[in-house]
Amino acid sequence: MVEVRPAVRRWVIDAAVVVVVLAAAEIAIATGREAHSVSRDWLAYVLGVAMAAPLLLRRRSPAAALYGVSAALLLFYALGYPGFPPSVVLAVPLYDAVLAGHLWRALPVPVAFLSMGYVVAVRDGMPPLDAVAVFLPSMALAVVAMLLGALVRSRRAYAAEVRGRLRLAEEQRRRDAERRVAEERLRIARELHDTVAHAIATITVQSGAALHLIDQDPERVRDALRAIRLTGKAALGEMRTTLGVLRADEEPAVVTGGDVGLDRLPDLLAAVRAAGLEVRFDGDTAGRRLAGPVDRAAYRILQESLTNVLRHAGSAARARVCLAWEPEWIAIEVTDDGVGPEAETSGGGHGLAGMRERAEGLGGRFEAGPLRGRGFRVSARLPLEAA
Repeated sequence: MVEVRPAVRRWVIDAAVVVVVLAAAEIAIATGREAHSVSRDWLAYVLGVAMAAPLLLRRRSPAAALYGVSAALLLFYALGYPGFPPSVVLAVPLYDAVLAGHLWRALPVPVAFLSMGYVVAVRDGMPPLDAVAVFLPSMALAVVAMLLGALVRSRRAYAAEVRGRLRLAEEQRRRDAERRVAEERLRIARELHDTVAHAIATITVQSGAALHLIDQDPERVRDALRAIRLTGKAALGEMRTTLGVLRADEEPAVVTGGDVGLDRLPDLLAAVRAAGLEVRFDGDTAGRRLAGPVDRAAYRILQESLTNVLRHAGSAARARVCLAWEPEWIAIEVTDDGVGPEAETSGGGHGLAGMRERAEGLGGRFEAGPLRGRGFRVSARLPLEAA
């Protein structure tokens, strides 16, 4: 099946409209009867062609087409040929002009022709009511043509508005999808940072202790290596879970972190104690349940805080972890005495920024800074239900 181009289709439609109006005009000229009119000649039929020809401009300049048809019709009446209802040739250009938004430029044309026709009919002796009856069908045709143009214009404007809204909605969905992807990438990066930073800090401390004790206490070296192995396995497991999300083909990338929460706090404390850090824990997690995001954020904040102590507070540092439960909040505090020479660098890196993002992203608060004298303090308040 041959596909017709839109431009060719429009040209064919316009040509068909011109032919229909031309046929209507020539029939009206040939059958017109009017007293005191001159006989029809070849010029009358040429003017019929002139009334239809301007419709070839109906798409590019509908107002000019209307005025062109009106000029040819006015000349036809002025030469005294037998008249016919003006709406026969004015209906199509009136529709086109109103459709293009030229209502007030088109309205004077039918008003002028119908008014002049009515005045001439009454002047020639026709009763006023009879004159109204004669011109009423022509008036109705002109009104219908203009109303139809206005209706089609309104429908097209509504359709364009609907398409615009759909396009804006699609763009909004695309932006939302891009935003979710960016947020998920940030979440994955944060998860990987917390996992890797804690594992490397623990392994570094344990390996340093093993090197220091390798000739003095082989049994403690064996414990350090065992702790290194367990820490590495745990880190690899978490990384495998996180990175596995990125390889999922059927579902969007969402890091649920269902295996990370305060229920793993005893293992975390055991790991940092095995690394040589003395940690005191004040609080209770038994029987406590948090919303998934809050549970995960609380664990990660504790993990990152203790990792910073391992990395920066010095080998002789001591830490204290406090958990306080309130009606609507859980308060987390991690402090250290910072006896090591690197205590002042506790706030370095991206860990603090990540903890702040976690807390504030849930509608909580986060503070971190050095203590007076020595040491460092991390404090976070998280809502029991995620915001």
